[in-house]
Amino acid sequence: MSSIKLNLVLCSAILYLLVCVNTQSVHRRFEYKFSFKPPYLAQKDGSVPFWEYGGNAIASGESVRLAPSLRSQKGAIWTKQAVSFDWWEVDIMFKVTGRGRIGADGLAFWYTTQRGDYTGEVFGSSDRWNGLAVIFDSFDNDNKHNNPYIMAMLNDGTKVFDHKSDGTTQLLSGCLRDFRNKPFPTRARVEYYMNTLTVYFHNGMTSNEADYELCFRAENVQLPRGGFFGVSAATGGLADDHDVIHLLTTSLHSQQQQSGGGQQMSADEQQKLSQEYQEYQKKLDQQKEDYRKEHPDEVRDKDGEFDDWFESDGQRELRQIFQGQTQIHDILRDLNKKVDEVIGKQMNSLSMLTAVYGHSQGQPIQPGAAPPAQMGSLPIGRHDWDALVTNNQIMANTIAELKGFIIEVSRKSDSLIAAGGQGAAASGINPQFLNEIRDSVLQVKQTVNSVAQRLTTQPQVQAMGGAACPEVSCVSFTSMLLVVATQLSLMFLYSVYKEKKEAQAKKFF
Repeated sequence: MSSIKLNLVLCSAILYLLVCVNTQSVHRRFEYKFSFKPPYLAQKDGSVPFWEYGGNAIASGESVRLAPSLRSQKGAIWTKQAVSFDWWEVDIMFKVTGRGRIGADGLAFWYTTQRGDYTGEVFGSSDRWNGLAVIFDSFDNDNKHNNPYIMAMLNDGTKVFDHKSDGTTQLLSGCLRDFRNKPFPTRARVEYYMNTLTVYFHNGMTSNEADYELCFRAENVQLPRGGFFGVSAATGGLADDHDVIHLLTTSLHSQQQQSGGGQQMSADEQQKLSQEYQEYQKKLDQQKEDYRKEHPDEVRDKDGEFDDWFESDGQRELRQIFQGQTQIHDILRDLNKKVDEVIGKQMNSLSMLTAVYGHSQGQPIQPGAAPPAQMGSLPIGRHDWDALVTNNQIMANTIAELKGFIIEVSRKSDSLIAAGGQGAAASGINPQFLNEIRDSVLQVKQTVNSVAQRLTTQPQVQAMGGAACPEVSCVSFTSMLLVVATQLSLMFLYSVYKEKKEAQAKKFF
């Protein structure tokens, strides 16, 4: 047991030593002579300090447009001085935007022993380079649907870039990432430290500057010393805008380099840099004074006069968050209203179908009753519903016609009674007509009795196993009596009308 504990302690100590060795502190130093960033990226004469650009590249105060969204455009920007440090990290913020579904050709970051051309064949730079190229390829030349693609390539000055295969047979490593038409600028961090090349990528979907993901890592990468940094871009038949917003270079130094190989700045160099800074400050103050004299109406000497017109980064983020929450709240409120409407319509339809289904099963319809939680499938098809609606319409039309006819007969009867007077009253009703009515009533009564007898004998027949008559629900018993009574009323009114006519004819003669 004690030997196992001892082994665990030894393993833990070894792991601790390995971690301490691998995680030695790295000293970082910003290199302004190998960097550019906004605002005032370009000077008044269009130049970028410590950099030179050419081809179709355009430098402004906010970015460097290496290749505009026109066909067959090429441009590049390179450092004027060679790199004097071994390990470095470069942070590139760029935007590749265009109206097409696919873009072309792409953008490339370079670290080479010699500055390349400004209108070269490989993404705006020279072929057969000696050093490193990190290429952001947006056009699919080999038609393998593997673009946009980020890849790293090493060249010793003898290899020719294979455009047909997008350099897939020559690349060191790479990853498939989309960097076109993003809401925020995309970023790439290229780190070369202790012969290890690491590329991180920011997809531009958020404004969080620390939202990087690992693209690839390559070990045992040997790069030449004293190279130049550069960025280039090119377009082809399709075109995108290739804008580099900033390029920030940081030199990386290990603890041994800082303790042993660090160089101290001499007093003469410090005095020279201080003098250059003072001259630059005086020049800037003189330019401000000249501007005030040339534009007296636009100068405002009061401090803080325009503070209300600007907002800080925190205020902007809070405003965007509140706007997003307000929009989400409005959308949820509209969706809630629509869902309530749909639920109300479904409840009404369910209650109607439940009532119809219960009535078809012989249950009485209860108004205001709540529908059941679950209703079985109705034995009613679409054609049955259509036939039911048609029959209801026909019945309504027939009742309307019958009502009109009764009203008309009643009106004529009233007019005849008023016109006949006492002559019709004296004549009375024909006894023969009364006998006919009595016979008809007796006949209807006998028919009703026979029907009732059949209805009472039907359950007995079914109990004995006999064949039962099919149930016909076309006309109910009450409806039949109503129709018979209506016919008798019409016959009675017609007989009265006929008697009055005959009485009037006798009176005139």
